[in-house]
Amino acid sequence: MSDLLTYLRQLLSFDSSHPLLFTQIHFWVFFLLVYAGFTLIVTRRWRLTARNAYLFLVSLFFYYKTSGPFVLLLVFSTLLGWLLGIGMDKQPAANGRRKALMTIGVTVNLLTLGFFKYAYFFTDLFNSTFGTEYSIGIKILLPVGISFFTFQNISYIVDVYKRRIAHVANILDFGFYTAFFPQLVAGPILRADQFVPQLYRPFHLSRRQFGIALFWILNGLVKKLVLSDYLAVNFVDRVFDNPALYTPFENFSALMLYSLQVYADFSGYTDIAIGVAMLMGFYLPLNFNSPYKAKNPTDFWRRWHISLSHWLRDYLYIPLGGNRRAGFLSYFLLALMMAIAAFRLRSTLFTVALLVVAAAIALRWLLDRRHRHDLGTNVNNMDTMLLGGLWHGASFNFITWGGLNGLGILVYKWWRRQGWITHILVLALATGLLALLKPLLHSPLVNMLHFAVLVCLVGYTVLHLLPQTARATRGAWTVWCTGLTFVFISFTRLFFRSGSNLDPAEANEVAWRTASQMVAQIGSHWNLAQVPEIIGHYWMPFLLFLIGMVIHWLPARLKRRYRLAFASQPLWLLALVCVATVFVVYQFITADLQPFIYFQF
Repeated sequence: MSDLLTYLRQLLSFDSSHPLLFTQIHFWVFFLLVYAGFTLIVTRRWRLTARNAYLFLVSLFFYYKTSGPFVLLLVFSTLLGWLLGIGMDKQPAANGRRKALMTIGVTVNLLTLGFFKYAYFFTDLFNSTFGTEYSIGIKILLPVGISFFTFQNISYIVDVYKRRIAHVANILDFGFYTAFFPQLVAGPILRADQFVPQLYRPFHLSRRQFGIALFWILNGLVKKLVLSDYLAVNFVDRVFDNPALYTPFENFSALMLYSLQVYADFSGYTDIAIGVAMLMGFYLPLNFNSPYKAKNPTDFWRRWHISLSHWLRDYLYIPLGGNRRAGFLSYFLLALMMAIAAFRLRSTLFTVALLVVAAAIALRWLLDRRHRHDLGTNVNNMDTMLLGGLWHGASFNFITWGGLNGLGILVYKWWRRQGWITHILVLALATGLLALLKPLLHSPLVNMLHFAVLVCLVGYTVLHLLPQTARATRGAWTVWCTGLTFVFISFTRLFFRSGSNLDPAEANEVAWRTASQMVAQIGSHWNLAQVPEIIGHYWMPFLLFLIGMVIHWLPARLKRRYRLAFASQPLWLLALVCVATVFVVYQFITADLQPFIYFQF
């Protein structure tokens, strides 16, 4: 009895070293208790407000267990959004007070996010730019999931202002929207117009929906514990911790395997969140759509972290001007970020390159009136990707990652407008130029770029020589474009992974050092004779990578079929599959469970 009381005391108290994670037994004990209370409420057909209030309070407790006293910040954000929503709906559409309330809500949310997430970053940036030595007198801890619930509140405030939805009158209902625990700390980002209507729908869970929810939960646990954690502990983390100790092939493989790791980690969390929410009769938005099937960078960002991509599109890209135009703010943001990068790096070559780019943009804007629209769209795209990178983390490595993705999107937009002759000529010219630079610079980066461009030149030439009407040729094009996109996205993640889970003050230095070492290794001489031995030594991570990618590339219709087939099985068989899955997952659990990567954002 005393042991049970001790366990319950630990379950109810905050312990920063033991947050409630989907991968821990403590969470599932917590959820079973919550679900028992939830079932009691919905089976007695009490008012929907009682259900919403119960889940709001449970969600506050969940966040308390995850972030301790920062639960007060969540309460403050909830009260602010609720009061502003009521205040705006009391004002007529043309009233300036309505816009003022919206502005206050967005500003307060951004300032709150900026203080907790970016205070060290901006202080360090100011000191490095102006040579000062200011410091923050207090230690600022980052509340888990602050980026997610802040963006949710902003979307609600803006949607009420634009009258896309009416305000939520009951604070308990609104609190449930902002704090719903399955997605609270790592998304997906809930949009008010998508989720608020569900607050007023009665509970319904069919037999098939129960099976599908169970499938999502098991699928997410396998992704996280079997794929993501195993790849991280047994290969990826080892290489990233000290790239210079590993061969070029191992460094290249670590980048490729990390792409599967981060996908399995984040989509695994989302799958579990979708399943848990579905058991309670709520539906979360799709957050991933087989992103490694993407044939270009634009397609990738339509499939990856969809809730964030849509949020950035609707609340940043379109307000900046979207596809219509780019205003002063768009050009100012891009110029500001370029200037900050130049001051930060203090590299003459980089500064000259940025000045050339800025001069080219200015000349194009002044001399080419017909293409100002395209130029403005490109500037808005780049601003969105740079700020999206900054959302992920308060360091320049994340901004670099966002900028590389933005550059990839712009290059693809230009590329698709050109004919195949232009493609071949550009690749041939780039190959020749890099070949001339190799003996002059002796740079691993130049070596790597030369090899990549040469492969592209050969691949595009061969594919263009094939009969374009043949079905096999179309399949070859799909494989080629998908492979190129995957490799490009994986290389951009060199900056994403290197600075993750680090203090902003050291993230930049560590990220650039790690990136430089990995590029130096990958761009050096490859001893292909070592490859079979390396694969044999790390056969399990490579096998899991292969299995994971094959499953990822399965047709969507086939995945839907086996998901529905699973959901349609009798309960005793579902229980048996659960036991077997838990047993298999347990064999892969590492001594130290890895936190979800997106908890830090």
